[in-house]
Amino acid sequence: MEFRETQAIYLQIGDYICEQVLLGRWNEGDRILSVRELGVALQVNPNTVMRTFEFLQNLEIIFNKRGVGYFVSADAKQKIMDYRKKQFIEQELPLFFKNIYLLKMDFDEMKVMYQRYVDSQIDPKSQN
Repeated sequence: MEFRETQAIYLQIGDYICEQVLLGRWNEGDRILSVRELGVALQVNPNTVMRTFEFLQNLEIIFNKRGVGYFVSADAKQKIMDYRKKQFIEQELPLFFKNIYLLKMDFDEMKVMYQRYVDSQIDPKSQN
């Protein structure tokens, strides 16, 4: 995993875990990698992973079964979407709108670009 300097590593790991859940790679109720396993896989200090797990527990996205491990919460997908929507609206959307305004872009033009992006994300196997 390539880490960006613009965001804390534990938050980037949290984004990674959330993406795995949203993509259906880790489902609600599934056990996720241990602190040590994830640290090795991502080549980070286990303390950093632990900070990520604490952060995600506070958001109720994952939970700990003492002595067993960490698991994806029953309503994790919705909690992730709610959290990420809030972050997007507060942090990214203002800059996005500013750029649209400064570049005098048309929303119809953007709708076409957005549809191209959505089309490119569709798995060809699921189009049967």
